[in-house]
Amino acid sequence: MRTIIVVPTYNERQNLDELWKKIQQFAPAAHVLIVDDNSPDGTGELADELSRQNPDRVFVLHRSKKEGLGKAYIDGFKWVLSKDYECIVQMDADLSHDPAHLPGFFEKIEECDLVVGSRYLQGISVVNWDLKRLIMSKLATNYVRAVTRVPFTDTTSGFSCWRRAALEKINFEDAFSSGYVFLVEMKYKAWRSGFRLAEVPIIFIERKSGDSKLDWKVIREAVWGVVRLRLKH
Repeated sequence: MRTIIVVPTYNERQNLDELWKKIQQFAPAAHVLIVDDNSPDGTGELADELSRQNPDRVFVLHRSKKEGLGKAYIDGFKWVLSKDYECIVQMDADLSHDPAHLPGFFEKIEECDLVVGSRYLQGISVVNWDLKRLIMSKLATNYVRAVTRVPFTDTTSGFSCWRRAALEKINFEDAFSSGYVFLVEMKYKAWRSGFRLAEVPIIFIERKSGDSKLDWKVIREAVWGVVRLRLKH
């Protein structure tokens, strides 16, 4: 299937070149759309340079400001669906999502509509997290499962692969969340729509460079956002 990988960025200049090299290694036929939120560290300029060097494979969408992960993905998905791609991957730019897992996604999507990369499908597959971060992540997943009843073992994963038809039908533009709850909302909509779902195991590696975007504001939004999602649907 004709495939594109959507990568939102904000201050990821230190990671972007390595990410692109790994994508070339493990998904040599895939295209990449970098959605940059006007990063002050020059991520957008580096993305433009990668696009100039690879004009048929790397594309850049510049947004005027940082508005949250959800807004970046919405703009990215709209761009992608205006083209003829059949398979759309979501992944982070900070190298926590290893492109080495991409072939497993591509194999599974042949028989599914949404494939989610799970850190918890085969025990706990996380590298370089402290105990506090691990407990928070597991509690978040269990909380989402309890409130929404979605069947995923990793409800907050940001590493996913969609068939075009599924992405077109879940009304992602109507998502109420601009933050990380957007990732939960997308999975919830796919599940409620009756699409074929699957998970593949991934090993999540904490970022080497740059700062995490997770803070208490994000956590508060997530707690109330999941309740809102359940009441809304």
